[in-house]
Amino acid sequence: MKKKIATILTAAVIGATAFTTIVSAASGDITVVSREDGSGTRGAFVELFGIEEEKDGEKVDMTTDEASVTNSTSVMMTTVAGDENAIGYISLGSLDDTVKAVKIDGVEATVDNVSNDSYKIARPFNILTSDKESDAAKDFVNYIMSSDGQKIVEDNGYIKEAADAKAYEAADGVSGKVVVAGSSSVTPVMEKLAEGYEAVNKDVTVEVQQSDSTTGVNMAAEGTADIGMASRDLKDEEKDLGLTATVIARDGIAVIVNKDNDVDELTSDQVKAVYTGETTTWEDLAK
Repeated sequence: MKKKIATILTAAVIGATAFTTIVSAASGDITVVSREDGSGTRGAFVELFGIEEEKDGEKVDMTTDEASVTNSTSVMMTTVAGDENAIGYISLGSLDDTVKAVKIDGVEATVDNVSNDSYKIARPFNILTSDKESDAAKDFVNYIMSSDGQKIVEDNGYIKEAADAKAYEAADGVSGKVVVAGSSSVTPVMEKLAEGYEAVNKDVTVEVQQSDSTTGVNMAAEGTADIGMASRDLKDEEKDLGLTATVIARDGIAVIVNKDNDVDELTSDQVKAVYTGETTTWEDLAK
């Protein structure tokens, strides 16, 4: 059993609200775990925590070079679950009991707190389509945005986007295959949506290909996918690709640690300091 350091109370203020952060952790170097370049979760994470800086008119990701890089949500969770000193981040909808989500600025990462805007670390789930969209793809999008599709979104731990959506009505004579590609964060709920859609439309097959948000954007633009998935907004340079972005859900980003780590909450500034390399040990984090 690794040594534990003493519990230290630190106070922080966000806006006019004061709160107390309790920090107690496994001793030693912090294992910083990040997602790969192109990941929508990484893009949203570095933006929301201020880990990117503007240099020469461009935004630069300042994540420390010492960070271990994982290429999917599942690998991120496995990595953190296997290292008592690790810290990472994942889609809130993918959170399970193999890791522990910490409070950020005193607020727990829950669907309710994302919905009421008290948990600020949240981003949209987008699907991307072009004007060459097939009839089958259009019908699948209609299903996603219907009350039937949005119930699947909500049932799987995400915040539905279309609150006043109507029930799905299948288009006549639609058949074929729809390829959906991109974000590993969007993939789990998209697989559920595909399953639900195929149950009511036996003539269409939906193939979901997991990669990352940037790949999803590019495949939709190239026409190698009917629908792209991105767990972030379109970047400025992507807005001229002729794609339409539709928000299908909102999702929080949970900052996660190993279940044996005593840390239960962190401030936004502490998370930023860890990911920029300013803070490198759990002892320093508690100061």
